[in-house]
Amino acid sequence: MKNSIFNKFTPKEPKFFPLLKELAEISDKAAEQLILCVESNNSAGADAIHQEIKDLEHQGDALAHKIFDELNSTFITPFDREDINSLANRLDDVTDQIYSCAKRISFYKAKRLPEEAAELAKQVKSATEIMQKAVAELDVLKKNPRAIAQYCSELHKLENQADEVFQKFIIKLFETEKDAVELIKLKEIVNVLEGITDETDHVGKIIKTIIVKYA
Repeated sequence: MKNSIFNKFTPKEPKFFPLLKELAEISDKAAEQLILCVESNNSAGADAIHQEIKDLEHQGDALAHKIFDELNSTFITPFDREDINSLANRLDDVTDQIYSCAKRISFYKAKRLPEEAAELAKQVKSATEIMQKAVAELDVLKKNPRAIAQYCSELHKLENQADEVFQKFIIKLFETEKDAVELIKLKEIVNVLEGITDETDHVGKIIKTIIVKYA
């Protein structure tokens, strides 16, 4: 139990905090590249941006594996092992989804991405910035848990906003797009874009669970 004398006086390994921060930073860098990817669409630079995001995705995977290995070799952890592992995996999932979106943009080569795609990409970037702030303060969780909880609420709010953008886009898409192949391409790209904010919201939910347990 977290309040046992053993846990109170046994030092906890702090190395997980910088690793989690680095994972969040990778997601934020990928989100920045995603905006460029959406803006470039079929330009000559799109493939280079796609490759940059792919490299970041590989970095995130390697870091998530490192955290898993560290959990297996560390006796005392700052939070439950399951919570640290879940948080690391969810942070990595954000980068994975960003890469998945960039891959579709690169492969599908839609004639023109809608303005909603750019709007959602910016919302993703806002979410990864907030996510970064929340993760960065986990090592001082007890000092200001309300601030971290507020970040989590902001992530949920952004997810709701992105969902609304997606729903309105789908209605407009089916009303205006006459090319069936183009319709499928655009629907899937924008759907994956919206799904990234679902992943950032999942990160927020895990952090809220940690707050309940440890704040």
